[in-house]
Amino acid sequence: MKARKVKGLDPFGTLADNAQRLAHVRLDELCAFVPDALDPDAVEELHAMRIAAKRLRYVLEATADPCFGKYAHVAARHAKELQDVLGDIHDCDVQRPRVIRLAAELREQDAAELRRRANGDDDLAPELAAQLPNSAAWPGLAALDLHLRVRREVLHRRFVTLWTDLERDGFRARLEYALTERPER
Repeated sequence: MKARKVKGLDPFGTLADNAQRLAHVRLDELCAFVPDALDPDAVEELHAMRIAAKRLRYVLEATADPCFGKYAHVAARHAKELQDVLGDIHDCDVQRPRVIRLAAELREQDAAELRRRANGDDDLAPELAAQLPNSAAWPGLAALDLHLRVRREVLHRRFVTLWTDLERDGFRARLEYALTERPER
């Protein structure tokens, strides 16, 4: 996901004013993925939202103390929570196809072994399927695939709950207000 351009940055302006512009754009980026990211099948949107959360978090962590009100620190922690759960979801999205692909490769290797054992016969005796080279791996790969699928479902529910709670608590409005505050010198 390409970051949105931040317009109006002033190289002669204050750090706080420029950081405020950056944080507003990064907050808009993050919030733009809702409601799409609330759909558990929105793999690309969830991954892009993780990147947006990371960008917002980094801006806030780097500028909260010198530039903004106290809620900017809280918002940075919330952005990290979002980034973490969305990162775990993305890990499942990346790992699961690899597990499925590996299982298919091992099944095909065992199918080739069965063909070799059949040795051109007109039928395949069941005992030839015993002790195939990869048969011990199949249950583990099936269990891992199931684990990743269900873990992703659980994580997505956790993400939806987290986002719903943030919205209910006024995350966006509170951060927008904190971005206008300036700490006392």
